[in-house]
Parts: sequence; C-alpha cells; structure tokens
Amino acid sequence: MAHTRAHVFVSGTVQGVYYRATTRDTARDHGVSGWVRNLDDGRVEVVFEGPEEDVEAMVGWCHEGSAAAQVEDVEVEYGNPEGIEGFEIRR
Repeated sequence: MAHTRAHVFVSGTVQGVYYRATTRDTARDHGVSGWVRNLDDGRVEVVFEGPEEDVEAMVGWCHEGSAAAQVEDVEVEYGNPEGIEGFEIRR
C-alpha cells in the first residue's frame, strides 16, 4: 500500500475549540502519524503521514474538524513521507 504525506493548513474558528486534540485522537484512530499545532495567525497546521487512503480520510476530516470548529478553508500540499511515528500535539 502506497504511503503519502499531507501538509495541511486549516483556517476559520479552529483554535480554542479542541481542534488539535480531536485531530490527534482521530488520526490515531485511523493509524496516521504526524503532528498538529496552532499558528500565531489563527490557523492550525497539521502533517499527516500514512497509507494514502487513511491520509485522505484525515484531510477530508479537516474540513469539519471538532464539533465546535467552524472551518473556512483547508489548504493541502502533498509530498513524500519523512518517517514520522505516532501523532502529537506540538506547541
């Protein structure tokens, strides 16, 4: 199964609404590695690595996010996996 990497930027009401924690939990449920963090400009930045199907499911999930989030835009750049293991919230 082919693996891929997605570098995602999510904008809208995505900070202070459990977006990072829910992203981490959902990614772990899908067996996807990577990380998530808040940016100073109000966006959330996420990296997903894993099987293409699972990474695509997570990119799709980003369009909705946590229950309290109001996602306005999702930008995605794809690349080659860098071998990240596990999924963490970065500060």
